[in-house]
Amino acid sequence: MSEGESQTKGVKTLVGDPKKAILKLALPMIFAMSIQTIYNLVDAFWVSGLGANALAAVGLFFPFFFMMLALATGLGVGGGAAISRRIGAKDKDGASNVATHTMIFMIIVSLALTFPLLLLAEPMFIAIGAGETLEFTLAYSNVLFAGAIIIFFANVANALLRGEGDANRAMIAMALGGIINIILDPILIYGLDMGISGAAWATLISLSVSSALLFYWLFIKKNTYVDIAIRKFKYSKEIAKDIFKVGLPASVQQLSMSINMLVLNIIIIGVAGTDGVAVITTGWRIATLGILPLIGISTAVVSVCGATYGMGNYRKMDTALKYSIKLGFMIELVVAVFIFLMASQIAAIFTQAESASHLAPDITRFFQISWLFLPGVAHGMLSGAMFQGTGKGMNALVLTLFRTVLMTPLLAWGLAVQFGFGLDGVWWGLVIANVSGSILAYTWARIYINDLKRKKRLAKKKLTQLS
Repeated sequence: MSEGESQTKGVKTLVGDPKKAILKLALPMIFAMSIQTIYNLVDAFWVSGLGANALAAVGLFFPFFFMMLALATGLGVGGGAAISRRIGAKDKDGASNVATHTMIFMIIVSLALTFPLLLLAEPMFIAIGAGETLEFTLAYSNVLFAGAIIIFFANVANALLRGEGDANRAMIAMALGGIINIILDPILIYGLDMGISGAAWATLISLSVSSALLFYWLFIKKNTYVDIAIRKFKYSKEIAKDIFKVGLPASVQQLSMSINMLVLNIIIIGVAGTDGVAVITTGWRIATLGILPLIGISTAVVSVCGATYGMGNYRKMDTALKYSIKLGFMIELVVAVFIFLMASQIAAIFTQAESASHLAPDITRFFQISWLFLPGVAHGMLSGAMFQGTGKGMNALVLTLFRTVLMTPLLAWGLAVQFGFGLDGVWWGLVIANVSGSILAYTWARIYINDLKRKKRLAKKKLTQLS
């Protein structure tokens, strides 16, 4: 069977019109992520009924959960981007080999994390100031630490499907998990009186169902473009390097966000106690809802830019990035205005419990400030996705570290503590750091793409002269 005959619909989309490819790949992911985010909001609603300590417990666990997601996402992005580049270069066997390597690495990393996290959970949470929320935090975290391999598989397998342009099945797996989670939350938390641990079990069970479906497609039905053959695995240093040159920076990139949240939690506890952590935990769920269209678009940018880079068609790559940023900016502008106008109403939804009602004014204030960074995020996030797709993972990492490790903590601490703005200072620090980071990212992306096009023109000119 020839390369052309073996192409799936997803692969044909990747190598076709870049604007259509962005839409076809982004829309299913935006829908799936909408379901996931609705689950997060529903989860926050049910957990809020357990009181402020339960909300704070989820907030204290979040950086560690984000750490697991960071490693899984990084590995998935590295593998998916490498697959996309090989698709552009018409190397089907190479794409399948990348997928097999990625799965092997996923198993190793997830198992290496599980036991240390379970053993060190209590001292870790005590060290960051869990205090009276410790029991809640451990009840929630231990369930998800134990299920690390399921969390990893669901994320990595989904990324491999996206890497070959199969956004529809990636959407189905994610959406199914989100819907199951929404159904299970009230049943396990209140119906079976499991409390905060019920929320964690709802998450793990829903991810298990998604994983089972992904496993069926990849290993049993085997109707994907890539063919994962674990038994025939033979380690390739070059393939590992190709995966990790994007995967490792992407993981560190995501980990830096986890560290950023951890540092912010410490700053917030110093300013407003664990109530402040409950505020950002609830508020950030809405902020995540606000940027989910960008997250969906960014997954498309990684795959499309990877394929166009593999083809050597830098004009298509440029078109894909410009179109995605224009689309993302317009969407985020609408979302930002809505969040600003509805700030108090949104806050009221998540503070209905008597023990959490006092958080409403601070959550409202979070929305009234944080909405400002949403429209500018498109330029930064999507420029970073382009770098990942083209194998320049370090570029994306540098941009993220500038924003999360340097600018955000520095500005949040300075404005909140040194200048005495309290929680408002933390929120303004987030806004200024994200906007400045986006400006830097887009400037660098323009320079990089223009340089690629210039080098290709020079190569063609030299070839013409020689002939």
